[in-house]
Amino acid sequence: MTETAIIAQELQFHWASGTPVLQSCSFEVPKGEFWMLLGTNGSGKSTLLRVLAGLLSPQAGAFTIAPPVGFVFQNPDHQLVMPTVGADVAFGLVEEQLPYSQIRQRVSEALSAVSLTHLQRRPIYALSGGQKQRVAIAGAIARHCQVLLLDEPTALLDADSQLSLVAQVRQLIKERGLTALWVTHRLDELDYCDGAFLLEAGRVVDQGDPARLRHRLIQTSVAIA
Repeated sequence: MTETAIIAQELQFHWASGTPVLQSCSFEVPKGEFWMLLGTNGSGKSTLLRVLAGLLSPQAGAFTIAPPVGFVFQNPDHQLVMPTVGADVAFGLVEEQLPYSQIRQRVSEALSAVSLTHLQRRPIYALSGGQKQRVAIAGAIARHCQVLLLDEPTALLDADSQLSLVAQVRQLIKERGLTALWVTHRLDELDYCDGAFLLEAGRVVDQGDPARLRHRLIQTSVAIA
């Protein structure tokens, strides 16, 4: 029987204005797999990710997620707070009150995992967008997060950096036995995932084989055009 890392059951969320965002949203992500979350703007993708990360509380329904959880924002400037690469990766370890030697080891291992060891002392402002996203991911790896939630992490990157990042995340997941849920609207990124969910009006309306979902979305786009 396949273990699950994320289980969402009948999640509902609406803003204070009463506008519904998530409506009876249910799905499961198998442990150790890389799944993507698709949907048009306003379908509830980012809100769902924030609920799973504990940043928003649903009005109804329930979910379980394997801790610890790492959240990667669309814009890395919203979560990188320290002046240098190494310091930022170490920042997330402060609350664990680890000895300095262990912190240094975790930072080194995390930067190695995202191929940024050579930039440990580099100022954050001097990094490219793709490098900043990898620093954010390294922070989650340093905290030994078992689940990564990534909210359109390639949205601000150029085409080459987009596919480089998604390929590296896939490699990390397979090498380390992690689980990831990645929000995207780029159909070419589906080539790298194990499965995908299609969200419409706050509920999962289709899921499974990414190639099939990609074909469905392309056909829908052609029909609308």
